[in-house]
Amino acid sequence: MLVIKYQRFSKKNRPYFRIIVTEKNNPPKSGKYVEMLGFFDPIKKISEVKKERILYWIKKGAQPTDSVYNLLIEKGILQGKKRKIKIKLKKDEGQKESKPENQVDNQPS
Repeated sequence: MLVIKYQRFSKKNRPYFRIIVTEKNNPPKSGKYVEMLGFFDPIKKISEVKKERILYWIKKGAQPTDSVYNLLIEKGILQGKKRKIKIKLKKDEGQKESKPENQVDNQPS
């Protein structure tokens, strides 16, 4: 299945994203893509997209990710409501310590 998604292409602390068409199973940093459709710079708040090519790939069955979908709504390429972005939080397993249920604290009252 083809998807239209961002590919981070930048330096440390300087994000810059390509908008690409790729297979869903390709890892984000693999560099493998079918076609580059534009770019997005979140710091300067500029973006450029190839409208005709995006519409072509959507007609062929490519699904945009939620973030790309929202950008296409802002640009007026697609119509509809924006989608909520699903953010995965990184959990530090080392900081989280849990006590066993049967352990009792022996603190003076």
